Amino acid sequence: MDYVIRLAQREDIPDILKLIKELAIFEKEPDAVIIDEAILEAEGFGERPMFTCFVADSMDGIVGMALVFFRFSTWKGKALHLEDLIVNDKFRGKGIGYALYKRVMEFAVEQQVNRVQWEVLDWNTPAIDFYEKSGAKVLSDWNVVHIHKDGFEKIAS
Repeated sequence: MDYVIRLAQREDIPDILKLIKELAIFEKEPDAVIIDEAILEAEGFGERPMFTCFVADSMDGIVGMALVFFRFSTWKGKALHLEDLIVNDKFRGKGIGYALYKRVMEFAVEQQVNRVQWEVLDWNTPAIDFYEKSGAKVLSDWNVVHIHKDGFEKIAS
């Protein structure tokens, strides 16, 4: 299968959102996605983009994507967060996920970050195996903590 990994463009937004929704279904959170195309455009392609997105573009259209953003670690300095790495299920097993992952790591080198980090669900053993095989370490002694808008608004008021 022929495909190219490239930087996402505005016209890719509908496909990016579709992949995000596919991932939400895979992760058993089908109703969790509250963003829309307008938010993706404003936050990723506006005057001060909050994220960078790479897409796998093929004759079948956009079949995968990786979305990253910068963070800062008080221990390591500049870091890159991999928010999502998604390949449409019909196109898995063709090297697309690895190609996107490799492009993220190349971007990390280009941007001179000191760490790339991300989360993976504990039941997603194919992803865990993939990451560990690449040399990444899945930390079992840290927990991810989230507070949603209604929670922090309550605290702030």
